Amino acid sequence: MNRTFKLAAGSVVVGLMVLTLKYVAYRLTGSVALYSDALESIVNVVAATAALIAVRVSAMPADAGHPFGHAKAEYFSAVLEGVLIVIAALSILHEVWQALQGPIVLHAATEGLLVNAAATVLNGAWAAVLLRKGRRWRSVALIADGRHLLADVYTSVGVLVGFGLATLTGWHILDPLVAALVALNIIRTGVAVIRESVDGLMDAAPAPEVVARIREVVMGAATGASGIHDLRTRHAGHTTFIEFRLTVSGRMTVSESHAICDRIEDALEAAIDGARVTIHVEPDGHW
Repeated sequence: MNRTFKLAAGSVVVGLMVLTLKYVAYRLTGSVALYSDALESIVNVVAATAALIAVRVSAMPADAGHPFGHAKAEYFSAVLEGVLIVIAALSILHEVWQALQGPIVLHAATEGLLVNAAATVLNGAWAAVLLRKGRRWRSVALIADGRHLLADVYTSVGVLVGFGLATLTGWHILDPLVAALVALNIIRTGVAVIRESVDGLMDAAPAPEVVARIREVVMGAATGASGIHDLRTRHAGHTTFIEFRLTVSGRMTVSESHAICDRIEDALEAAIDGARVTIHVEPDGHW
């Protein structure tokens, strides 16, 4: 079982723990804002499960039907997570509308705040782990899950502040209004996750600094070649595909040009994690 899969499995366990705590906080208080927080945690569990499946599939080796591997499975997971985030936000807005129709009496404020705060701390700690490891291992699913949990932490803090103010001031309308703000923030997060995931599915190029680094490495290792042309890159999960044309002297032997290609490939694989390199060699004047 690889390390990414273990971390994704941990997200499911942590998600269930956080969901339980937030639901307890909602049942203690009757707060719509805390209900909205608990509802988003249901989405967290579903999304974590989808990420777990996607990570397992993406780790499968290339086969006859998928010669470039299964890395893009993580993007499907991230798109699903974005859609679920938006659905959760719409459900929260529905509850807000119901709450605005009549006053809500809040109960056990201190107990509810403490339970929800414990869930928020747990969420924040796990989000930090997912983001750190996801970036190190270049896992789209883990990064999306971590960003989702981090957004959940921010909204939970807002919920706690709003619920506390509603309790202290007696202005109970603050409770559903805070829930509405939470829903709008969740929608923003969901749209961002969907947009970034669709870029991956559409073979978007890596970040400009990564492309610049690739060009720098190629030029540094291409001693003996005349030049490089038509450099193209795309990323799929933890894999970065790199291809370009390499021009060499027409008098150079196949062995000599092959040695240059090997040197470039070794340099790229050392500098770019998960690099898959394709080089097309051409004689001078052909380009």
